[in-house]
Amino acid sequence: MSTIMMIHGMWGGSWYWDNYIRYFSARGYQCLAPTLRYHEINPEDEPDPRLGTTSLLDYARDLEAEIDKLPEKPVLMGHSMGGLLAQILAARGLASAAVLLTPASPAGIFALKPSVLKTFWSVMNRWGFWKKPMRIPFQAASYSILNMLPPEVQKEKYARFVYESGRAAFEIGFWIIDGQKASRVDEKQVQCPLLVLAGGGDKITPSSVIKKVAEKYGEQATYQELAGHGHWLVEEEGWDDVAAEVHDWLKKQNSLFAI
Repeated sequence: MSTIMMIHGMWGGSWYWDNYIRYFSARGYQCLAPTLRYHEINPEDEPDPRLGTTSLLDYARDLEAEIDKLPEKPVLMGHSMGGLLAQILAARGLASAAVLLTPASPAGIFALKPSVLKTFWSVMNRWGFWKKPMRIPFQAASYSILNMLPPEVQKEKYARFVYESGRAAFEIGFWIIDGQKASRVDEKQVQCPLLVLAGGGDKITPSSVIKKVAEKYGEQATYQELAGHGHWLVEEEGWDDVAAEVHDWLKKQNSLFAI
């Protein structure tokens, strides 16, 4: 049985993988959806203060420890920041394949487009945001992350958003001045195939940026831009069609993945 490890993105949790867990479990995959460090809280509660200085490397270290418990390398499926974490882990030789759903980009790719700056402005205009827990307001999430969902569903999903690490946001957006180079990924160390999916209406990880992510990995990466989709591929209308495309791609990579 092949294992898929699903890695959530900023402000999220394992909860938003429910559709994908059902879909891939029904097709014979073992599905794991860990919740990142300090994200397992009630959205209405104050965040753990240690979250603010939690690095991408801390998240990656936790995930690597979970992968080490498995009998074989899993498929890493990452959404948004989780897509960047999947790239970091793939460069450590920990993935049999990687599926990147609207992924955050690694160091070396300029991602601060106008729509991204608009999304994060309420965070970035606070001095010291890089060492504090942070969360964007509903209006920003509605504009850039949940924009393809009906208004009432947007409110429902946003109500489940928790705080995120200011440090991790800094490492992604301001990699050029990050001394740790936490978001750096050496593409030469990525030996597995990658599927890179972008949403045509995505404003927080624009398709023009995600295409450069795919180009970083050359022939190892398969890139596709999905018209009529935004950032929240995992729950937007038509999510099952996206999941079917992922499933078909996995089956083509190796007989190991055939169900």
